[in-house]
Amino acid sequence: MHGEVFVTEDGGEVDLDLGHYERFLDIDLSKENNITTGQVYLSVIEAERKGHYLGRCVQIIPHITDEVKRRIRLVANRSGVDVTLVECGGTTGDIEGLPFLEAIRQMRLEEGVSNTLFVHVALVPILEVTGEFKTKPLQHSVQELRRIGILPDIVVARCRYPLDDEAKKKIALYSNVPEEAVFTSYNVECIYELPMILDSQGMGDYICKRLDLPSSKPDWSLWRNVVNKHKTFKYEINICMCGKYTKLKDSYISIIEALKHAGAYLETKVNMVWLETTTIEESSEALLKAMDVLKRSDGIMVLPGFGVRGAEGKIKTVQIARENKIPFLGICFGMQLAVVEFARNVVGLKDANTTELDPSTPHPVVDLLPEQRGLKEMGGTMRLGAQATVLEPGTLVYKLYGKPIIFERHRHRYEVNPAYWATLQSHGMVFSGFSPDKKRVEFIELRDHPFFVATQAHPEFKSRPTKPSPIYYGFVEACLRYRLSKEGGEALQSPASAAR
Repeated sequence: MHGEVFVTEDGGEVDLDLGHYERFLDIDLSKENNITTGQVYLSVIEAERKGHYLGRCVQIIPHITDEVKRRIRLVANRSGVDVTLVECGGTTGDIEGLPFLEAIRQMRLEEGVSNTLFVHVALVPILEVTGEFKTKPLQHSVQELRRIGILPDIVVARCRYPLDDEAKKKIALYSNVPEEAVFTSYNVECIYELPMILDSQGMGDYICKRLDLPSSKPDWSLWRNVVNKHKTFKYEINICMCGKYTKLKDSYISIIEALKHAGAYLETKVNMVWLETTTIEESSEALLKAMDVLKRSDGIMVLPGFGVRGAEGKIKTVQIARENKIPFLGICFGMQLAVVEFARNVVGLKDANTTELDPSTPHPVVDLLPEQRGLKEMGGTMRLGAQATVLEPGTLVYKLYGKPIIFERHRHRYEVNPAYWATLQSHGMVFSGFSPDKKRVEFIELRDHPFFVATQAHPEFKSRPTKPSPIYYGFVEACLRYRLSKEGGEALQSPASAAR
């Protein structure tokens, strides 16, 4: 509903914001880093059923708030960090957020003012007609926070442009903070600029002073190099993004960022052309329009996403990529549908399908994982988290990763049916990566193709602005070579591989 489900190394299905934290900080977070209302209430109810409260009334305060605080402190203690950053998502005053705000209000009393810092981020719209900064929404949200007992120490205005002095003074006055504690998070060309922008406004120094932390001048040289790579380009490519959640681009935010990371290291601006695969199924006219878009692209991605809607459209895009030798990358469901397309149009199994879409298909080339059979609960029961993959020497995937064993994160219930492995391979499909027990296919590729690779994993979850995902790097490089060959221009010199 709000974007992609990000998957942590230990198999947590969490909010996409944790993906941003991992990319910015280059660390692997845990499922424990995502505290939800459901987790909190379930823990409290289970404790009550076990008799931990000895017959007392179970209430929001203290039982729910105590559980929130316990989980925050648990993460802090296990991480062994000096500072714990806690984001209370949502909008101030939302009913579902109130127990969390009450919990952090109590933590200030328990931990002390010198050990806690409240940062309030609020929208400051700009009146289009006059260009005036409208601070009223921010003032009201601060008043609501103060009503429930939280006084912000820092205010960050989320705005299209940097605040002018008048707006900054007004925010400081009505938020009861010094002007030096008011900062602007304004629109930028590259999201990775923001830490440097906030630091240039003095936010780092102010936080250190407020929490009595040792202050030192940060070295932004590496990060500045990352930002420059994401802003200056020598080449440009168009990749057709084929999915069914294209109206909400955040559904694929990690994929978008992984493509940008790879493009930055190849001096290439990656333009994404979005194709809603559901529309391809509507009419022959829609299919012709889609084919025109696909054939003009430098690369085609078939994106993840469960269910029947848009699946046949995705299968058609795979066929166009394969037959026209356009660089192709399929992720998760994209790999499964690439297998279906190959089985139908190369092997000749006309009714081949995945049992997710057609349980009665005569050729279930993709089928439910054995351990998924008989499950009665859907939540949190997929194959999740980092899984080992053994790569086959001599394959393109092995060359891209540069090592025999890799770990990528997964989120799926279905797999390539072992009963069809021999048939698929005998017709030219290459299985380039397996699970260590050789019971699951993790990567496929085609040899007689500029780049045709698909994976059951989600390599985008581990891509970083300083370390592009090898598979995305290889795909973007192939798209660039394809673009240059079409233009008849310069040949691309092989840059340093992502693996190195």
